[in-house]
Amino acid sequence: MIQAKKAKALTLMLKMHAPGSGGIIRAMSITYKDAAGIEGMRLAGRLASEVLDYLAPFVKPGVTTNEIDRLAHDYMTQVQGTIPATLGYGPPGYVPYPKSLCTSVNHQVCHGIPNDKPLKKGDIVNIDVTVITKDGWHGDNSRMYLVGEASIAAKRLCNITYEAMWQGIMRVKPGVRLGDIGFAIQTFAEKQGFSVVREFCGHGIGQNFHEEPQVLHYGRPGTLEELVPGMTFTIEPMINAGKRDIKDGPEKDGWSIVTRDHSLSAQWEHTILVTDTGYEVLTLSAGSPAIPAFVPQQSPVQATVSA
Repeated sequence: MIQAKKAKALTLMLKMHAPGSGGIIRAMSITYKDAAGIEGMRLAGRLASEVLDYLAPFVKPGVTTNEIDRLAHDYMTQVQGTIPATLGYGPPGYVPYPKSLCTSVNHQVCHGIPNDKPLKKGDIVNIDVTVITKDGWHGDNSRMYLVGEASIAAKRLCNITYEAMWQGIMRVKPGVRLGDIGFAIQTFAEKQGFSVVREFCGHGIGQNFHEEPQVLHYGRPGTLEELVPGMTFTIEPMINAGKRDIKDGPEKDGWSIVTRDHSLSAQWEHTILVTDTGYEVLTLSAGSPAIPAFVPQQSPVQATVSA
């Protein structure tokens, strides 16, 4: 995830936020994947999604996010043979991120650092995982989890955010511009009475964790970069139940971001490939949530889902 117009440094908008500032790290340039690169990205994406599948049964009342982090770390390193991309991540001058994933609970928008506070019934939590394969390819994704039985309002926020992400994904094809994706996400979310965080965005990804382009989740149609086959990037909207304003978290750890009005926030993330005719979602696995009914059945995503 990157901070809009600057660069993402973790997993939302080149996902990093400088302590006490709106700073972002400049990303690498756009890379275009050939056939071998696409296969590498497919593997990385599936493995990243399988980490989230594995964690699902453990997200329940009484479990700490530190315990979830340890489970994920062991699964990645001992079962998959992948490397947690976030562990120790941090450009010069930044505090290295200390954990193997991000866990953002309730009004945390992104980059929550796992801790020893037990999850409670009714919490909502975003778990954001990026793996690095042995060949150096990155797969980046996140999901929302309900801890026990959440409120109707919390479930609606999570569901609308998921659908908003797919509204953006559906627009992906050669010739479309990034502004078209952001516009689709923004208009859908705002019609539902929610707000879109603008300080963080999606990002290019490949053998670098964060590359160009920056993928804003708001915008104007027909603006920004034109999509070209071989591009891979994340779409990962952060949507608030209240106003879109955010601030540094009370932990003052240089990472955690929260809603300024303390309203709930939700986020979902997929890594996307631009194909010759449309798109392919790279971060799908057996445990991925169902694709919304409004997504066209002929979409290239279907072949990925059934594979």
